[in-house]
Order: sequence, then C-alpha cells, then structure tokens
Amino acid sequence: QTTGGNAIDLLCLQELKLPDDKYPLTILSDAGYHSLFSGQKTYNGVAILIRKDCLWQNVNSTIKQIPGFTDPQQRVISTTLANTSTQIRIICAYFPNGYAPATEKFLYKITWLNALYNWLKQEIIEYPRLALLGDFNIAPKDSDVHNPAEWVGHNLVSSEERVAFQNLESLGLHDAFRLFPQKEAQFSWWDYRQGAFRRNAGMRIDHILLSNKLAQACQNCLIDE
Repeated sequence: QTTGGNAIDLLCLQELKLPDDKYPLTILSDAGYHSLFSGQKTYNGVAILIRKDCLWQNVNSTIKQIPGFTDPQQRVISTTLANTSTQIRIICAYFPNGYAPATEKFLYKITWLNALYNWLKQEIIEYPRLALLGDFNIAPKDSDVHNPAEWVGHNLVSSEERVAFQNLESLGLHDAFRLFPQKEAQFSWWDYRQGAFRRNAGMRIDHILLSNKLAQACQNCLIDE
C-alpha cells in the first residue's frame, strides 16, 4: 500500500473504538500488514501496523498498557522491531483528553502522564532507539494553536500538560516535527464543526518523539493533511 508515493512500513493508530473481536485483522493482513492491537468498545484502543515485507524480520517484547499502572482504558501498546543490525522500540499511545482543568478526568490525565514518564525513564535506558508516537492531546506551545487566546484556561494547553510534555523531552526525546524548518500554522487536529478544517483553525496535538539516536537519523517529518 502506498500514499503519496511512499510505502508505509509502520503505522500507529489511536481511537480504534472497537473490541478486539471486531478488529479487521484479516483485511489488514491481506493488505500486507501484521497487526498488534489492543481494542476497546466505544472509545480508546490502539494498534501498530507493520508491513510484512519491510526490513524488520523480528517483532518481539510486545506489551499492552503502562506496566505497573492499573487502567481499564486501552491506551498504550508497545513493541520492538529488530533486524540483524539494530532494534527500535515503538510505543503507540492515545493520551487522555483531560476534558477541563480541575476535573476528575484532568486529574486522571496528569496521573497517567506521570505513570508514562516514570515508565519511559527505564524504557529509554533499555532501548536507546525509541519512538513514542500518537495522539498526545497536548499542544506543546502557543505556535501549535490556531488562536491561543481562545484556549486560555482549557485543557490541551494548560501549564500542567505542557510541563508533562517537557518532562518527556527531558528524558532525551525530541519532537520530530520541530527538528526541521516548518511552515507556520501547521496542525494535526481540527474541530469537525464550524468549518474549522477549511479555516485551518486547528491544533498540533499529535506527535512523534524520538530518542537521541533516532533523532539523529531522522530525515524529515511532515503533516499529511
């Protein structure tokens, strides 16, 4: 399968919104992809798709959820891709939305972020080539928001969430999009109401964070609208 002329070796999906028994495993397999998935009815759910004929001969050490963090919501799946010369740790995550500061859902988000951080502290030591990909539900800076003034006091842009993002970067993870010169006002999410996409009234809340070794090897990062 190709898009824009580029073969997709690896695809991370969030918000599957279906249980495992409804996952289109056979369809994706017939399309040439091996699937790792953790589904959930109605909301959440994550998956990693790996092209069968790409260079990764081995897929191992797959785990679901954040180890040691009890959570009924299916938000994380991770695996290791390996060949004869190297291995890469892939973590696909659907970060909580948080709803609004000072709510129970926001407290859950902050607790979840802390658990992720504590786990990644160990993961990045064990796996120097690590990529954290997904829907972070965090706009790291005002430049990642169409109209920052409209979002003051809301989730996705709060100081607590942005500090959590910075904490992940402090582990030695790099925002792949910001490794390269980019045009202004590039976003990954737009509200489906009021013509937000047409007006480009969006936010950049979906990210790829790369460890030092992967950041050094990264050649480009773009948003495919």
